[in-house]
Amino acid sequence: MLRSMFSAISGLRAHQTKMDVTGNNIANVNTVGFKSSATVFQDTLSQAVRAGGQPAEDRGGTNPAQIGLGVKLAGITTNWTNGAAQSTGRSTDFMIEGDGFFVVAGAGGQQLFTRAGSFDFDATGKLVTPDGSILQGWVADANGAINPNGPIQNLSVPYGQIVNPSATTTGRLEGNLNAAAPIGSFVQAPTKMYDAQGVEQRVTYTLSKTAADTWNVTVQNAGGAALALTHADGTAFDGTVTFDVAGAMTAPAGGIAFDPAAAGWPGPVAVDLAEISQFAGSSEVTAPEQDGYALGSLQSFSLGNDGTIMGVYSNGLRQPLGRLALASFNNPSGLEKAGNSAFRVGVNSGLANIGQAGVGGRGELMSGALEMSNVDLSEEFTGLIIAQRGFQANSRVITASDELLQDLVNLKR
Repeated sequence: MLRSMFSAISGLRAHQTKMDVTGNNIANVNTVGFKSSATVFQDTLSQAVRAGGQPAEDRGGTNPAQIGLGVKLAGITTNWTNGAAQSTGRSTDFMIEGDGFFVVAGAGGQQLFTRAGSFDFDATGKLVTPDGSILQGWVADANGAINPNGPIQNLSVPYGQIVNPSATTTGRLEGNLNAAAPIGSFVQAPTKMYDAQGVEQRVTYTLSKTAADTWNVTVQNAGGAALALTHADGTAFDGTVTFDVAGAMTAPAGGIAFDPAAAGWPGPVAVDLAEISQFAGSSEVTAPEQDGYALGSLQSFSLGNDGTIMGVYSNGLRQPLGRLALASFNNPSGLEKAGNSAFRVGVNSGLANIGQAGVGGRGELMSGALEMSNVDLSEEFTGLIIAQRGFQANSRVITASDELLQDLVNLKR
């Protein structure tokens, strides 16, 4: 039989594979997180008709004469470039901007990896993929602290979770006191704090000018009663606040503290005064930041670029619930496809390097968006034509070879 016929058969098989890959790419043109593939061909072993010869003094060298035996599939490569972002507005849709994979636990706890960031909640509040795999990451403790060096776990957002109240222990004042204000003028900064039961306690700071560059600070409760003041170290404090000619506070150093004198709120409450200045201009002092909060429940959450899931509670508290884990690989093309847009570790992918988003070459995260397929239809249709013409050309080789064989048979009539 003619070698050309067998070479053409290998060409038919190779171009059929190219058609299969191209068809799969086109079928997944709208698949979230899909990465297109491409076929790579290489020739097979060649049969040497004549070996090459070395040059000699009386004659030149000769090149080998070799006849190829067809084509074979060298490999199917994956294009790992990022797909376009599609905004969805869903808080549970996550997109990786850059390299990396979401880590999920599949059936039986098998660790899988995916670029498809479309998640939802199951009945227990866990974040899961459409096929039920559970998103993995680090879970925050009761105080919102996250240990990214610990083992990863199932991530969940426990809507309705109750957070116990916390008593206020620190506060802060900031703003400016008018250096040209007359003696006897004052400015007040009301704020609200919480006792250990989560009951709101109204507190008012009053700063009254008593002399040049000298003010007096007092703290009153909701009933207008003055609360006892001390220095930050617990020593007695008469309420005098002084400034230098440059407008910087000179005393008290280290802030002050007051005794709330409320049942269930033992105190003391430390107050930072370092951000109060005295310059010409209007007097305006605010109390922008006090710790402590009332009883609350989880209402919603948001995702940061580093993968931190920030819970938003009904009492205004914002506290981390957990952090998504991302995985990177030395050779992502060595991953094995596990179906459902997921991959598993392959023998040539290297081990999964699991860590935080934005660190170690892993991309950052975006909430409310999905990464679309990176399939380029114009390129795929061009590949479709190439595969079709390649298949047709190889079929013509078989037809021509058949005609040669027919002529050979017809030599004997």
